[in-house]
Amino acid sequence: MAKPDPAERPAAPEIDLELLVHGVGGTTPGKMLDDPRTVRITGDDTAAVFRRAEDVDAESRPGDYRDRPVPEAYVWCNLTSGNASRALWLLLLPFMVVNLAHWMRPAARDRPRTVRCYGLLVRLAGLTLTVLLVAAACEVALDLAAWQCAGVTACAGRHSWLGFLSPSGPDGGWWSAPGRRLALAALVPTALTGLLWYLSHRTWSAYESTRPPDLDPEPGHTALGSPGFWYGRRLVARLRAAHTAAGLLTVAAAVLAPAASFDRRRGGAAVLDTIGWLLTGALTAGALAAVWVVCRRGRSENRLDRALDRRLVRRLPLGALALLLLAVVYAGWSRPGWHSAGRLAGDTTFGGLALAQGVLVIVLAAVAHDLHRRQPDPRAAIRGLGGPAVALLACALGGVISGGVAQRVSDWLDGTGTSIAGPPVLLTWQASVIPPVLVVLLAAVAWLSWHTSRLSRAERTAVALGHPGEPEDAARSRRIARVRAMAVLTDRAPLVVTVLGAATLVLGAGALAGALATGETPDAAAERTQALVHGAAETSQALGSWLVGLGFILFVTWGRRAYKDAAARRTIGILWDVGTFWPRAAHPFAPPCYAERAVPDLTWRMDTWTRRTGGRLVISGHSQGSVLAAAAAWQLTPAVRKRVALLTYGSPLERLYGRWFPAHFGPAELGSLHRDVACWRNLYRLTDPIGGPVRITGGDGPQVDHTPLKDPLAYGRTAGHPLPAPILGHSDYQADPVFAVERERLLARLRPELPGQRPQPGG
Repeated sequence: MAKPDPAERPAAPEIDLELLVHGVGGTTPGKMLDDPRTVRITGDDTAAVFRRAEDVDAESRPGDYRDRPVPEAYVWCNLTSGNASRALWLLLLPFMVVNLAHWMRPAARDRPRTVRCYGLLVRLAGLTLTVLLVAAACEVALDLAAWQCAGVTACAGRHSWLGFLSPSGPDGGWWSAPGRRLALAALVPTALTGLLWYLSHRTWSAYESTRPPDLDPEPGHTALGSPGFWYGRRLVARLRAAHTAAGLLTVAAAVLAPAASFDRRRGGAAVLDTIGWLLTGALTAGALAAVWVVCRRGRSENRLDRALDRRLVRRLPLGALALLLLAVVYAGWSRPGWHSAGRLAGDTTFGGLALAQGVLVIVLAAVAHDLHRRQPDPRAAIRGLGGPAVALLACALGGVISGGVAQRVSDWLDGTGTSIAGPPVLLTWQASVIPPVLVVLLAAVAWLSWHTSRLSRAERTAVALGHPGEPEDAARSRRIARVRAMAVLTDRAPLVVTVLGAATLVLGAGALAGALATGETPDAAAERTQALVHGAAETSQALGSWLVGLGFILFVTWGRRAYKDAAARRTIGILWDVGTFWPRAAHPFAPPCYAERAVPDLTWRMDTWTRRTGGRLVISGHSQGSVLAAAAAWQLTPAVRKRVALLTYGSPLERLYGRWFPAHFGPAELGSLHRDVACWRNLYRLTDPIGGPVRITGGDGPQVDHTPLKDPLAYGRTAGHPLPAPILGHSDYQADPVFAVERERLLARLRPELPGQRPQPGG
């Protein structure tokens, strides 16, 4: 598409357009347009623009729309919560969380090296999570099942499917050699890595390959206006190659290490020893190559980068796969006298990963503090440390899931608890940390409940003052006050993350120190202590593995419900929509970024319609739709942007995004959006737990934030509301009469005769 010329429109445009963008959870075109007869005018089954059937040819009948805009609905719910398989992406929650940490850096001007360092640290943390996940799969399949259980008669006898791997079993044969057992079990983590590669590649083709319009937006205060911000396919391809190679190399190392260790003993075969050293060197070189690819380059946003590193994308994973096959052949070679005993060297692996993640998070916190100190933002969550805190939680989730799953599988394989050594000591310690962390979290929830109760009592007075002259209804006042108090809990999220992050850091460090110092599981290490301490350690260790197993079952159950139950699909969709707005910049196996399809869609629609008709346009965004609307407005050229008005309601632009992502939605960025669009109005309610004011002050014309809307619309029964008015909270903003009034004011302020001129103060 060629760059559009800023064509002048007629002095008096004959038609107006209102482009509606729904929020989290999704909806239908019929509900958005208040008409069951809708027609798709552009788009596909994934995301599309709809009109009412009677409005399809509105541009040819401008006289019928002189007093009202033509409503259009952009429906993007199938990008996120369309089916159950996408809900199962929640099982890869650590990847999504660490990707969010990339975008949470504090705002800073003229600090490009520090910003690049921040991104590099988060990408390295994401790489350690991939290695951790694959290493956990290796621990379960190679160590617990193939090495330990299959090598012990008592354990293998309880599981018939392991009979052909047992050296002493009746079916023992060619596969019973330790190296061949490991080689066969390597299929499990290899298949997992392949599945992650496939999912990333498939979603990459559907999302990151959507080309944005070839426009030239004016450089502003935020990177969201950069031409290449919503087109990150090159970085995702590069990261996918590196992470896939890292996963395959992790499996290769798990297969190679036990065989190479046996060959290095005194009297071992010299040829096999030499081959083992060569393969070890090749694996080390491959690992360094994967790390180098991750470190080499981050996102390219200042230009639309359509190139791909084809050789790198193809050769790096294929090279890692070739090394894995060589390691499998090497491990499966006949070695008389080799028997499996004890554990594989998992403590060193998991201990090194935990230590590396801790160091990365601490350095990341120092970098974030430096950025925040140079440009303080009092509204930024956790004083600019939101990114490091979230990265820490991602690493903790990975460690807890790895430890809990390994402990649960060990308990299942070893029913008596005496036949096999079990998982690495560190994983058991990490699983044992879950109950104390939950205790801390429950304490924080209890404090928030107490604080909310106090606030609810205080809000009753405000509710009564807001409805003077009406008979007081104590039950009605309590309900409204309670909803208002519950809505404030969103603003307490930084406190919860701070408490949870601090507890995770302290308890995680304690688990690592305990594992290294004792070399025993928590219950074994506490045997020589007081009975109370020993009982607490034993209980925590048992509960930890069960809680992780329960959590896994809940995730799968919610995924199944999301396919059958619309309400459950909406709930899970909210988590999906918030967590996957941002491009995959730190982890390629995170859920895909739906905005890389939605933002170009909206940009194309606004740009082509305004240039074709010369009309006025109001983009009307609810909840997450307001974030998409703002991002699309930043992508427009200055000439088109001046013809667009922005109406947001129930918007988390400042309340959530401004606080947690200050580099992209901070005060300067939102202020620039206010200056760049023709006009902007924001509606919110005190009962809304998601939306809030955008807190923009100054500038021409009226303030962006409207005073809080009344909710409910009527306190008691009135002539206009003979039945009790519901408390709407975050939904149904268009039911409020203020909505239509503000939309008409925005259309009037677009000044059709002077599209490029800013409205004058008081106009």
